[in-house]
Amino acid sequence: MLRLLQPPRAEADPAPESRPAAVGRSREARASDPLSQVAALARAGDADAQRTLLIAVGPAMLKVVRGVLGSTHPDVEDTLQESMVAVHFALSGFRGECTTLHFACRIAVQTAMNARRRAGHRIKHTPSSPPAELAHLARDDRSPAELLLAERRREELRRLVAELPEPQAEVLALHSVLGYTIEETAQVTAAPIDTVRSRLRNALAKLRARLQRDRALLEVVRGEP
Repeated sequence: MLRLLQPPRAEADPAPESRPAAVGRSREARASDPLSQVAALARAGDADAQRTLLIAVGPAMLKVVRGVLGSTHPDVEDTLQESMVAVHFALSGFRGECTTLHFACRIAVQTAMNARRRAGHRIKHTPSSPPAELAHLARDDRSPAELLLAERRREELRRLVAELPEPQAEVLALHSVLGYTIEETAQVTAAPIDTVRSRLRNALAKLRARLQRDRALLEVVRGEP
């Protein structure tokens, strides 16, 4: 059995960091990153560190994947594994521009968005509420009709986000699904704050325009019967 390194204690959601010039930003990210040493060892090829790092970032990555795909989506597990493989191969290019956790979550967002686009046709032609989710309805105070409508609303919103251009979809997912601030999102995506704001505004404008063109979809998102 591989020996696990003891990772430093890390908060589930890193605190926002300032975003000065590129060099200063990288230094600040490393200084405030509790996983930086493990990441450095993993990047150097240490197998124990690689496994420890994936265990440390796994829960946050799972949260991202579930947020983009839906908690009961059949591809959640495969997409999480694909995201972890992507993190492993992307480590060699990671230079500490943001925290390690933010780096891993961004990759999870991108991987989950790609998986959702690939599965678009299947999602369109299969029920949005599989048996596992229907069983969960019995444990909620709302009526089954209300719960199914709420799930349909979430599913439609996820589908709309997947239709956006990738930079806009990524920013919207980081900001809305993970709750990152504008500054954090800018740091993770290595984009200027004004660019992030612009992408977010454009994404929301496109969603509104799409809803206005489709009355039936608008009623679903609003929760109207």
